[in-house]
Amino acid sequence: MNPLVAPDAGAHGGPASGLTALSVNLNKVALLRNTRHLGIPSVTVAATRVLEAGADGITVHPRPDERHIRHHDVHDLAALLRAWPQVEFNIEGNPLHNLMDFVRAVRPHQATFVPDTVGQFTSDHGWNLPADGEVLRPLIEECHALGVRVSLFMDPLPQAMAHARAVGADRVELYTEAWARAWGTPEQAAVGARYAEAARAALAAGLGVNAGHDLNRDNLAVFLREVPGVSEVSIGHALIADALELGYTETIRDYQRCIRRAHAPV
Repeated sequence: MNPLVAPDAGAHGGPASGLTALSVNLNKVALLRNTRHLGIPSVTVAATRVLEAGADGITVHPRPDERHIRHHDVHDLAALLRAWPQVEFNIEGNPLHNLMDFVRAVRPHQATFVPDTVGQFTSDHGWNLPADGEVLRPLIEECHALGVRVSLFMDPLPQAMAHARAVGADRVELYTEAWARAWGTPEQAAVGARYAEAARAALAAGLGVNAGHDLNRDNLAVFLREVPGVSEVSIGHALIADALELGYTETIRDYQRCIRRAHAPV
C-alpha cells in the first residue's frame, strides 16, 4: 500500500470491498492544460493526487483530435500506474477510430467501447445492438486475446443487454445523462426504475455493470441505492469541477462517502 494514501481511503471500492469502485476521468485536467504550453495542470500529478486520496481507478478518453488527453498521456499514466498495482486503468473511446491503438500498446485493465463520432462534443448515446454487433465482435475478441476486459457504453435498454453479452462484452457502462437530467424532477423515479431494470437485465445476462456520465455528489448515492450491482462508476466533469473548489483529497473522500452511504444498510 502506498504510504501516502489518505487515512480514510482503506474503505474504497472494488471487488474485495463489495463497494462500487470509483474511477476518475482526467480528461478535463488535460483540457485545461492544453490551453497553454506550460504542461500545467499535470495529468500524472492529478492521477497521483486522486489515487493518494483513495480513488480506485483512472479513466481517460483520448479522442483522435487530442482536444484533451494526448497520446503521451496514456503512456505516461500506464507507466505511473505500474506503481499502483491495485488500481485499474480504463481507456474509453471508439474502437473504430483510435482506441485499439492504445489498447494494443498499453493493455489497460478495461477498454470501454463508446460509439462517438470524431468531432463529437461529448459521448451522448450507446451502441445500437444487435445492429452494431458484427463490427464489435472481432474487436472484443482482440481485446480478450490481449487480456483486456471490454465494457460497452449503452443506453439503459433492458432488451439490449443480452445482445451485449452475445457479442462478447464483459460489462456494460450505463450512460447516465438521462438520470442526471431527471434528478430532482417528477421523472426521477421512472428514470431510475428504467436504469434498475437495465442493470438487472445485464446481471441476468452475465454482464458486469458500470455507469457514468454526469454523475455527481448529489445524485450518485441514490443512483447506486436504486440500481443493483454497479461495479464501477467513472466520473470526470463533476469531480474535477468539485476539485477546483475542494481540492483533490476532499473531493475523492466525499465521492467515496457517497458510495459508502449508498451501500450502507438502510
